[in-house]
Amino acid sequence: MINTCNTCGEYRPEKLVNQARSVVICPVCQQVQPFRFLPLLIVCGPSGVGKSTACAQLAGTIPEAVLLEGDILWQPAFNQPETLYRTFFETWLRLAKNISQSGRPVVLFIAGGIPENIEPCVEVHYFAKVCYLALICEEAVLRERLQQRPAWRMSSQAAFMDQQVRFNQQLLDRANTMQPPVDLLDTSTRSVAQAAHEVAAWIRKALC
Repeated sequence: MINTCNTCGEYRPEKLVNQARSVVICPVCQQVQPFRFLPLLIVCGPSGVGKSTACAQLAGTIPEAVLLEGDILWQPAFNQPETLYRTFFETWLRLAKNISQSGRPVVLFIAGGIPENIEPCVEVHYFAKVCYLALICEEAVLRERLQQRPAWRMSSQAAFMDQQVRFNQQLLDRANTMQPPVDLLDTSTRSVAQAAHEVAAWIRKALC
């Protein structure tokens, strides 16, 4: 409901933000509303690298944050690659923004959550900062993991595997030059417990 002004009733996601004063301002009537500007942490990466597994492992173990799996909101209407899935990401950022008003930041585990998809979003301005961690792995390992998934997920289809491999390589090649830069964690030889431990360490460091 933050996007709806309590005074004039206008719906404006592009409210004026003043982090120094911890307020957002309605651009229509200038109503000032107190607001918590908290960090948003994003764990991204191709299918098969362990995002959902890490999220499940860490659920309930980091009380200072709210951990959410990005796939829970996915529906066919969001499948708009020509817009870089803008509506999907705006929806997630709006939800994270509202959750953060409870006083706890959100850690979002979401495949395509790289800066070029997140930073152009209107809702990104409501966070104190956005930090990115990409899980990656060796190509052979990634292909094997996708091949071993249940048939109903259709992860073993050649086109899908090739797409995930390209995304994995993109992160390896460009993580340091993305704006902001993306941290990397290679899960190729790490156990589920080890990977989750390192993701937790990254979360706590980013929240400091």
